[in-house]
Amino acid sequence: MKRRQFLKVAGAGGAASVIAAPAIAQSMPEVKWRVTSSFPKSLDTIYGASEVLSKAVSEATDGKFQIQVFAAGEIVPALQAADAVTNGTVEMCHTASYYYVGKDPTFAFGTAVPFGLNARQQNAWFYHAGGMDLLNEFYKKYNIYALPGGNTGCQMGGWFRKEIKTVADLQGLKMRIGGFAGQVMSKLGVVPQQIGGGDIYPALEKGTIDAAEWVGPADDEKLGFNKVAPYYYYPGWWEGGASLHFFMNTAKWEALPKVYKSILTTAAGLANIDMQAKYDARNPAALKRLVGGGAQLRPFSQEILEACLKASKEVYAETSAKNPDFKKIYDAMSAFRGDEYLWFQIAEYTYDNFLIRARAGNML
Repeated sequence: MKRRQFLKVAGAGGAASVIAAPAIAQSMPEVKWRVTSSFPKSLDTIYGASEVLSKAVSEATDGKFQIQVFAAGEIVPALQAADAVTNGTVEMCHTASYYYVGKDPTFAFGTAVPFGLNARQQNAWFYHAGGMDLLNEFYKKYNIYALPGGNTGCQMGGWFRKEIKTVADLQGLKMRIGGFAGQVMSKLGVVPQQIGGGDIYPALEKGTIDAAEWVGPADDEKLGFNKVAPYYYYPGWWEGGASLHFFMNTAKWEALPKVYKSILTTAAGLANIDMQAKYDARNPAALKRLVGGGAQLRPFSQEILEACLKASKEVYAETSAKNPDFKKIYDAMSAFRGDEYLWFQIAEYTYDNFLIRARAGNML
């Protein structure tokens, strides 16, 4: 009797597995995408975010969902990655949203704005305070759905061929500076240049530009900026926590099975965290090597920082007055920033400041 009952149960289980298998197969179809990066392969931390995502998606789907990674220039130039997604040339790109402020200044909020959020605050705003909802509402106009895909942390202020001691020293300076910050610098007499990462060194070497900002020590060392511009300034007040994103063609995103959307979202989250961790791990040693090799480390003066903050607020007011999308997101981000620094000044700043002073005093 027990044997007959066992066979009936086993038979029912076998039938269930036969029914379940096609359902699983249907939810895991063969899908092949291409992701074009705005970055060269030589910058393995920032370019590598696409590889982290691609590998994670492939492993989670047993190779059913393949995303092939292309470096800047292999399909489209670095600064045309978003256009390739909008028009369906590729399904996906990995880029800095602020590269596209020429289309609309609202794109700046996807990456960083002058005196905006730091890296942790960016993620908090994106994931838990409505930031990505606001951005995706805006991106929809360009046939884009976005997921956070990395952060550099606070960037350096860039490489200069001459010392910058006062606001007057900025007059007429030709500087490679990305995104919305260029408009702010224009108010102080700087002539901003939008140049892709791979083209910065030759422009700086030839004197086509007088200064350039990119990311920070780990990447700047690889690009060799210290060989053609000795003065290395900090902080990059226009990028307190520069975020990268994976832009996806809206129709392609919506056509994905629910399980693939979930896997892709999780993989993007992994790439987001991994990039920040790599930069934090690699920047200290790179900075030591740069300074040891002769780079002249300089802080921006208080005068310059205050002038830049004043100019930033003027640009925000002017842009908000004529662009409702910009104003909506700027107001939300600003309110969030105020609350975040209320908290950060209590715990994070006090903790970090004590340990920095302790390190300087050889107490650690």
